[in-house]
Amino acid sequence: MPVDSLDAWLATDVGGLGLARAQELGPAATVALVESSGLRGRGGAGFPTGRKWAGIADQRDAVRYVVANGAEGEPGTFKDRALLRANPYQLVEGLIIAAFAVGAREAFICVKERFDRERAGLVRAVQEMQASGICADCRLTIVGGPDEYLFGEEKAMLEVIEGNDPLPRWLPPYLHGLHAAEPQLGWQAHAGGTGANPTLVNNVETLSNVPHILARGAEWFRSRGTPRSPGTLVATVVGDVRSPGVDEVDLGTTLRSVIDHVGGGVEPGRSVKVVFPGVANAVVTADDRDVPLTYESFEAIGSGMGSAGFIVYDDRTCMVDAAYRLSRFLSIESCGQCPPCKLGGSAITEHLERIELGVGTPDDLDAIVGWLPRVADGNRCFLAVEEQQLITSVLAAFEPEFHEHLATGRCPRPRRLPIPKLVDLADGVVTYDERFWHKRPDWTYDD
Repeated sequence: MPVDSLDAWLATDVGGLGLARAQELGPAATVALVESSGLRGRGGAGFPTGRKWAGIADQRDAVRYVVANGAEGEPGTFKDRALLRANPYQLVEGLIIAAFAVGAREAFICVKERFDRERAGLVRAVQEMQASGICADCRLTIVGGPDEYLFGEEKAMLEVIEGNDPLPRWLPPYLHGLHAAEPQLGWQAHAGGTGANPTLVNNVETLSNVPHILARGAEWFRSRGTPRSPGTLVATVVGDVRSPGVDEVDLGTTLRSVIDHVGGGVEPGRSVKVVFPGVANAVVTADDRDVPLTYESFEAIGSGMGSAGFIVYDDRTCMVDAAYRLSRFLSIESCGQCPPCKLGGSAITEHLERIELGVGTPDDLDAIVGWLPRVADGNRCFLAVEEQQLITSVLAAFEPEFHEHLATGRCPRPRRLPIPKLVDLADGVVTYDERFWHKRPDWTYDD
């Protein structure tokens, strides 16, 4: 059942107890407890959370900030919105604990402006916690940002908090955080800022785990999952499955089981052809469906678990078409600050489209292969690397389909695939963002 009031949250065996335990332990011991739990970031990178907190807390004589990243926008992912709908109070308490642990002056929760339902729940949770005295003295701001994918990139998120467009900075938040006075690589400093202001940025799911770890202990958290990837994970499964959904699973569960349990499996008579773990990692082929959901296991097969948003395509799927549509998403969402990313991503997308439409030539394939090593040159964020890894993996696994298009001059598996950017996911029904087809490379729309 959703937790929709502070009273309901405090009536659980966790609500309020995590913060009380942190205050009892003190900041340093709280960081140590989170580190001993083995919690890893759920936003995609899987970096050890306690180590990240320690890196911020150890920067003495500095103004520090904490940011909760809820700007979920990667295709195939809905887990942060599901968590915010189910229980915004655990996120707010986790954020308060993090701010206490690293000695932050102020905290921020960032969600997209269009996440009306999630923002309303967060506003209610913060107001109730402030009125109750739990968060009476904390400075906590909810920031509604643009719909752009890069709003979820941590360096770009800091720019949005400061009132700017979501354009990634060069330096990471732990080196150059919010309201920093020092210029970074020639950029103009912020008037009235102070120092470098190291800033902790954690994903919604990551922070939502924190109250439970503080209330129940590190060993409780480690009792599920694996030694290197402990705990549970909130997975999203969409695409060619019978019942798209979001659910919590133990880390170490196989991808095959997650597809069946969370997504209901593929339709009778169909078979899984490929799984895209969002757009940030290499594809997972059907032969690797028994890979356990752990960071180390996905790395071992040359991919990554990302934010556990899995896009499943069955045997009817044209992989040239799938590559084109996901490449288009990345090329449109590229901000253009790094020319190889914007120019290369756009070129790769155009050549993929020509091949898919049946008007491609071997020169198009050569152009794609030529761009892939260079598209991430000088990148200041991970988007160009996503393009590189994603398209390279599709070419490696499904190269015969590209040559089949070139030889026949047509798509042998014509089927219009949506770009799996999720607007909503509820009761086994997924709503894709069809308006994205009208988005231009400059982030305006033609409708």
